[in-house]
Amino acid sequence: MKNVIVIGSGYAGMSAASFMAKAGCKVTILEKNSMPGGRGRRFSENGFVFDMGPSWYWMPDVFERYFNCFEKKVSDYYDLKRLDPSYRIYYPNNEINIPANYESLKNLFEQIEPGASHQLELFLEEAHYKYQVGIHKLVHKPGRRVAEFLDIELIRGLFKLDVFTSMKKHVGKYFKHPMLVQLMEFPILFLGALASDIPALYSLMNYADVKLGTWYPQGGMYQIANAMHSLANELGVTFQFNCDVQSIEVDANGIAKKVIAIQNNQQISLEADVIIGAADYHFIEKKLLKPAFQSYSSKYWDNRVMAPSCLLYYVGLNKKLQNITHHSLFFDVDFELHGNEIYQTPQWPTEPLFYVGAPSVTDDTVAPHGCENLFFLIPIAAGLQGDTEELRDKYFQKIVSRYEEKIGEKIKDAIIYKKSYAVADFTKDYNAFKGNAYGLANTLLQTSILKPSLKSKKVKNLYFTGQLTVPGPGVPPSLISGEVVSKEILKDIHL
Repeated sequence: MKNVIVIGSGYAGMSAASFMAKAGCKVTILEKNSMPGGRGRRFSENGFVFDMGPSWYWMPDVFERYFNCFEKKVSDYYDLKRLDPSYRIYYPNNEINIPANYESLKNLFEQIEPGASHQLELFLEEAHYKYQVGIHKLVHKPGRRVAEFLDIELIRGLFKLDVFTSMKKHVGKYFKHPMLVQLMEFPILFLGALASDIPALYSLMNYADVKLGTWYPQGGMYQIANAMHSLANELGVTFQFNCDVQSIEVDANGIAKKVIAIQNNQQISLEADVIIGAADYHFIEKKLLKPAFQSYSSKYWDNRVMAPSCLLYYVGLNKKLQNITHHSLFFDVDFELHGNEIYQTPQWPTEPLFYVGAPSVTDDTVAPHGCENLFFLIPIAAGLQGDTEELRDKYFQKIVSRYEEKIGEKIKDAIIYKKSYAVADFTKDYNAFKGNAYGLANTLLQTSILKPSLKSKKVKNLYFTGQLTVPGPGVPPSLISGEVVSKEILKDIHL
């Protein structure tokens, strides 16, 4: 029986571990923090339960497929509710709710821009094709060799996939009104580049948004991590928490033999036949391996285009709010300026766009009775310096004032709990390269075989999974990443 060590218990790590355990391997996950979930952890304070990271549940088919691989269903672990409206967008002079019902959405488009309902039909027809090919084919490619893409259907559909057209140009072909353009560009905001630099292939995200819907697992997004943890336990995976990995010992033949870690102030050593790095790829390469066994140089990493980091606030109010939705996007300032300050000229934003999640609108278990649970998120450039409490407070005051103005209610005097989280925390808690929150940007030159490889070039039995390798950032891609790497390992070790 092969002994597999997985470093990190985020979504990708637990996915890889479960697939390896299913194949008959003895699997141990080493986790630096005290609970599973990685960026998808949660914490409780004063009766409030806060999801720390992902807050949008898109692509329910990917989650269902994952659990189906183990003869399970999502409903075995948690209950899903489709949100309606899916979310609200605040613009400078008005606001719109995005209805879950497709016909209602078409009517909304038509009201904003005559002819746009028909354009939406055409746009989503293309996006559906991209979703089918992208999510069911492309993201399952391990990206180890060009030959993987010598697929007749892929070659025939190459131009339909729009990999050489930008998202900005693609959206502009269908819609002219700034509100609709921003609405259609928003899903790629967190893919890590401006719409002018992201391939139009990613209009598949619009299909996921409009057709597959926005959902919420009752009890909070942590239900996903909890379910994956339960499944992994059922499959025999062993978890070791508060286990901070210090090094990977590699012999002269380029074979990793041991993982050295600190657990409860004691050094421990674990032998391995296979090691899967599900923690930050850069950290594993640069901190856990000696230079002779590192596949990528510091210069290589410094030249990577990163998806954003985040400035987050977890806020508890001692009252309920009257005019809010579960998800709200604040596009009430210059969309392009903030985008440029994330991607083109990285700096702390002048006047940020932001997002507010209010799970207590849907779920009364995440806040005390009569209270509201709020999650504020400002996307910011990765690697910013000067992440201080003073700076965090300045941005909090700024966005809360705009929030109060838009919802028509005061909240500052109702705040009974507040915690901030930003670049320094991502670095400390997850060893995140440049304090990133979402991994590598999905630009054309960082796609598939052009991403850091899922297999080490220098260590024969070291593999990687997660948001810095294939297929990329996001919760659904992370589930797939664990499956993809496990399949490659099982082929390599002939199981």
